[in-house]
Amino acid sequence: MEKTITTKVLRIVMGIIPFYLFTFLPLSAQSPSWAKKAAQGVFTLKTFNADGQLIGSSNGFFTSEQGEAVSAFAPFKNAYRAIVIDAQGKEWPVEAIIGANDMYDVAKFQVAVKKPTALTIATTSATTGATLWLLPYAAKSAPACEQGTVAEAEQFQDTYSYYTLDMNASEQSVGCPILNDAGEVVGMLQPAAGEQSEKAYAVSASFAADMKANGLIFNDIALHQTHIAKAIPDKYEDALLALYMAASVFGVDEYNNYINQFINKFPNASDGYIYRARQAVNKGDFASADADMKQAVKVADKKDDAHYQYAQLIYQKEMLQADQPYGPWSLDRALEESKEAYAESPQPVYRQQQAQILYAQKKYDEAYNIYLELTKSELPATEMYYAAAQCKLQEEDKRGAMALLDSAVNQFTRPYIKTAAPYLRARAQLSMDIRRFQQAINDMNDVVALVPNDPELWAEKASYELRVNLTDQALESAQECLRLDPEGSDGYLMSGIAQCLKGDKEQGLQNLQKAKELGNDQAQTFIEKYSK
Repeated sequence: MEKTITTKVLRIVMGIIPFYLFTFLPLSAQSPSWAKKAAQGVFTLKTFNADGQLIGSSNGFFTSEQGEAVSAFAPFKNAYRAIVIDAQGKEWPVEAIIGANDMYDVAKFQVAVKKPTALTIATTSATTGATLWLLPYAAKSAPACEQGTVAEAEQFQDTYSYYTLDMNASEQSVGCPILNDAGEVVGMLQPAAGEQSEKAYAVSASFAADMKANGLIFNDIALHQTHIAKAIPDKYEDALLALYMAASVFGVDEYNNYINQFINKFPNASDGYIYRARQAVNKGDFASADADMKQAVKVADKKDDAHYQYAQLIYQKEMLQADQPYGPWSLDRALEESKEAYAESPQPVYRQQQAQILYAQKKYDEAYNIYLELTKSELPATEMYYAAAQCKLQEEDKRGAMALLDSAVNQFTRPYIKTAAPYLRARAQLSMDIRRFQQAINDMNDVVALVPNDPELWAEKASYELRVNLTDQALESAQECLRLDPEGSDGYLMSGIAQCLKGDKEQGLQNLQKAKELGNDQAQTFIEKYSK
C-alpha cells in the first residue's frame, strides 16, 4: 500500500515538473518564417583608408538584385575603399556611392555583386504600436531576430518616418534592417545613446532606398567627405551634366574614370567618346583620340555635331600642338570634317568654323568671304565684321579693315554697353595706326568709361594721348592707372614720360626709374632720353 502511494505521488510530481518548466522558464523569441531567407540580404560593411587600414564598419542590406545597397554613411567618411561581407562570408567591393545624407547617417551605394538577395522595402510607414523585427547580420547561421514595437513615428520630408522603438538593440546591429510582420523593411537601425538600451531608433528604409544620383552629384557636400567613387546618374541628361561638372572637380585620372563610367553606361551616346578624345589629345595620344572621334560619329544621333566636334579637336590640336605631328590629322582634314557637318545640317556655326580653319591656313580671302556672308546670319554680326577685319589686316588692307571695324562698332547704339568695349578698343588701335587720332582718343575715352577699373586700359589711353601731345590728359590717365595698380610699371612709365614732357624731369625720371625697377623694358630708353 505504501509503495503504491509513493508511486502515485512520483507520477504526479513528474507530471507537474514539465508544466512548471514550460510555464516559468524563459522562452527564446521565435524568428518569423521569412527571416532565414531575408538574412541572405544582410551584410557587414567595412571601409579602409588610403593605406588599406580599416577605419569603419557597419551593417547594411541589399535593396535590388542589381547590387544596390544601403547602410550607415559614417563609415564612408575619409574612406578610399569599401567592401561588404555577405551572409555566406563572401567579400564584394563597393563600386560607387549613389547618394548619402549626413544628418540621418544613411548611404546608398552600388556593390559589384551578381544578383544578391534583395529585401523588399515597405511602401507604407509603420504606425505606433506595430510589431517590428530587427534582422541582424548572421554569417552562415540562422538569424535570431529581436522583436519590438513602434513607440513613436515622427514624419520628415512629408514622406518618410523616423522611428523610436521599444526594442533591445546593440550598437553592433547599426545599419541592420527593421522589418514588419510581412517581412518588408520599414527602417534601418540607427545608433543609440548607449551600448544597450530599451529604446532603439530607425530611419525609413525607403529614405535611403529612394536616393538617386543626379546631375549635381559631384557637388554634393556630404559626398565630398568620402574618396570612394560616385555613381554616374542613370538618366542621360543628368549624367551629361555630372560629367561636365566632374571636369572642374577632379584630377585627370579620376575624371578619366568617370568618362569611362559614362561610356559604359551610355555606349551609344557620342558625348563620352568626345570627352575621352579631348583627354587623349591633352596627353598627346592622338591615335586614341582619332579612334574615339570615329566612334562618336558612328553612334551619334546628330552626325553634324559629331563632325563639328571632330573638326574642332583637330583644329585645336594643329593650332596648339603643332610640334607634335600626327599624320592623319591636318587643317585640311579639319576642314573636311567641318564641311561634313555643314552637309548634314547647314548651320552658320559650321561655316564660321570653316572660316577659322581657312584663316589658320592663311587663306584670308576665302575666310573673309565667309565672314562677310555670316554678317547676314543668326550669328552676332559684330563678331563677324571683326573677324573679317582681321582677314583684311593680314592682307595689309588697313582701310578695308577700318571700314569693317566701323561696321562692327555700328552694331551698337549709344550709350554703349560694356560688350562694345573690345570693338571700340580694336578700332582705337587701328585708328592710331592710320593716323585717325581723334577717333582713337574718342574710342579710348568710351572704353575706359565702360571698363573703368582696368589699369591696362588707362595706360593705353595715356600712351595715345602722349602721341598727340595731350600731356595733361596723359598724366591724368597715368595717375588713374597708378591708383588702380600701384605696383604696376605702366603707370610709372606713362607718368614719367608725361612729367618729363611737361618739364618736371626730376619727378619724371624718378617715376621712370621706378618703372625700370618694376621690370618695364622700355623705361631705360626714356631714362637715357630725358637725362640729357
